[in-house]
Formats: sequence, C-alpha cells, structure tokens
Amino acid sequence: MQNLKMLQQMQERLRKAQEELGNEVVEGTAGGGAVKIVMTGHQKVQSVTIDPEVVDPQDVEMLQDLVTAAINEAVGKSHELAGKRLGALTGGMKIPGLM
Repeated sequence: MQNLKMLQQMQERLRKAQEELGNEVVEGTAGGGAVKIVMTGHQKVQSVTIDPEVVDPQDVEMLQDLVTAAINEAVGKSHELAGKRLGALTGGMKIPGLM
C-alpha cells in the first residue's frame, strides 16, 4: 500500500512539473540573433522576430534556413528543459510520453 501512495505522489509531482513547463520559455536564434524564436516548454511558439536586415527578396531561401535553424534550436532547448525538470523527478528513468 505504501508503494501505491508513493507512486501516486510521484504522478502528481510529474503532472505539476509538466504543467509548469508550459509557463517556462526557451529561445532559439540563428544568424547571430537575426532570427529569434521564443517557445514554451510545451513547444508552443510564442513569437518569431526577424531582423529586417536579413529580409532579402532575392534570397528567401537563406531566411527560410535561418528560421528553420532557430526553430530547431528552440525545440532542442525545450527538450533539454523538459529532461531536466522531469528527469529530476523520475530519477533519470525514461517514462514513455514524458520526454
């Protein structure tokens, strides 16, 4: 019975930690900060900032690459943040659906 209570407490702490991830933000940048993506710990993009100097109608592909790189960096940081927050609670165990 004690194990069940401990499991329920751990589940509640994990649920709360997952919820709190939505309130935390990470930032991904590319092109020396010319493109910036702000994303929550739930991987919801909050904002995209593009320096007007990198907007070149003759080179749209470069801008697309910068946006892609910034998004990928933000997603990576979001995964890292989730791993730190949730991993501390699970003792490093990989629990499907959490990370």
